[in-house]
Amino acid sequence: MPFALRDGLLAPVPPARGHVLDPGSLRRLFLDLLGRPPYPDESKVWSERERSELVAELLSSEEFWANWLEEQLYYFLLIDNFRPTTEGVRSIPAELAGGTLGVREALHRICLSSSFDRRNPGPDTFVTVVMEQLLGLVVQKSARELEIGKKLYDGKKGTFLGRAGSSQADVVHVAIADARTLEHLLQREHERLLRKQASAQELSAWVADLERDEHALRAILEAWFTSPAYDQRLATRAPLPNRLFVRALFVDLFGRLPDEGEAQRMRSALDGLADSGPLRSLVARLILDSGKAHVPERAAIDDPAAWIHGLFERLLGRAPSAEERGAFSKSFSDPACRPATVLYAIVSHPEYQTW
Repeated sequence: MPFALRDGLLAPVPPARGHVLDPGSLRRLFLDLLGRPPYPDESKVWSERERSELVAELLSSEEFWANWLEEQLYYFLLIDNFRPTTEGVRSIPAELAGGTLGVREALHRICLSSSFDRRNPGPDTFVTVVMEQLLGLVVQKSARELEIGKKLYDGKKGTFLGRAGSSQADVVHVAIADARTLEHLLQREHERLLRKQASAQELSAWVADLERDEHALRAILEAWFTSPAYDQRLATRAPLPNRLFVRALFVDLFGRLPDEGEAQRMRSALDGLADSGPLRSLVARLILDSGKAHVPERAAIDDPAAWIHGLFERLLGRAPSAEERGAFSKSFSDPACRPATVLYAIVSHPEYQTW
């Protein structure tokens, strides 16, 4: 049964109330840190608590660092058939969470993996990717360094980025040791998490922190997520990447994350489309019609208005507007309207596909 809710669902996001977690900030914080929305029991535990408490809890978890690693692998396009399977890379989240590994060494392991080599075959591609994706350099402006790096890749001696080397591995060693690698990592993470560029002064201070303490990234991130800059990020919305959309849909409708095969198949199908919106709606419909989604029986919903209100808070991170409340309640009063129809109206709407 259709709902005429075109503009209502796209109402502006209200500003966060200080640092106390409301449904909107709670959902977006979980998506930012863990790459998924909170489970219902987590929402109950953390609702109305201080943001700083949740940030400290999640940043110390292996799940956060597993999601961080996934973001790095996606950035380097080390996915699907190029996904690293070595124990050195697979153990990164546990070691970062346990404080036995620094972020620089984590990047080092990723770029020394055979998957990185297969993904970037040949001296020109390999050195170009190292320079651009690790250091943030524009290769066209660093042609001399590119040529030197290619010689190292081929086993010849040379001074690459100011350091001596003579192998493909040395190309990575030298780049990882360069302070610009940390600066570029921090800048792209700042843009990903806070949706704005950091100033040169801020980057310089954070790089110095990481140079002094290789485990300082956790403290840096904690400061970001409790800062006024993150308050500003909470007042914005952006399209959910396909990876996050699939994970969110599974958590919201199945109460679990997709397994590796499910995630890969769905994300790959969505990534292959210029406009994934129609397929996203179809995926939501298939899940709701599967008989396995967490959809209550109509007879079990004693208070439809309260149930609808709860859906809006859980799935969109906000209360329904008066117009939405009236439209949904009126539609659900029709005995032919199924609970799955209400859920579909929300998860297939463009607002659900943002965070």
